[in-house]
Amino acid sequence: MVRQQLSIFNFQFSIPKQLSTFNFKLSTNKKMVIDFSKIELSLLPQFKGGEGVTKNRMFFDGTNKIMLGCLEPGCTIGYHCHETSSEMIYILSGKARVLYDDGEERLVPGQCHYCPKGHSHSLINASETEDLTYFAVVPEQ
Repeated sequence: MVRQQLSIFNFQFSIPKQLSTFNFKLSTNKKMVIDFSKIELSLLPQFKGGEGVTKNRMFFDGTNKIMLGCLEPGCTIGYHCHETSSEMIYILSGKARVLYDDGEERLVPGQCHYCPKGHSHSLINASETEDLTYFAVVPEQ
């Protein structure tokens, strides 16, 4: 597998080459590419009531959100409910802990957390030394 080094948040991580750009074929044979390196970095203090600062590069088409995010050690995204949307979070690097409804999950790179519409969750960087990087999609329903 070919891997590519990316530097998005002033750190580097490696992802499979086929995940480095997101190409969607249209009926007109055009490509739509979301290039996160060209999207402004947002710093979100205490995001959703969490701890620390969430670093985020987000594509928003007016309905759906596609994000590349980073939580440094000690940072969290607060517990919140997805009343009108679901969310998928794919772990790129680091270790995550997710609290959801009445449970808890631990995730490592290559695993995906799914929070269906009407459910609640939070995302926690479970490492004391390593950043947690993730790709998230929030489609409105």
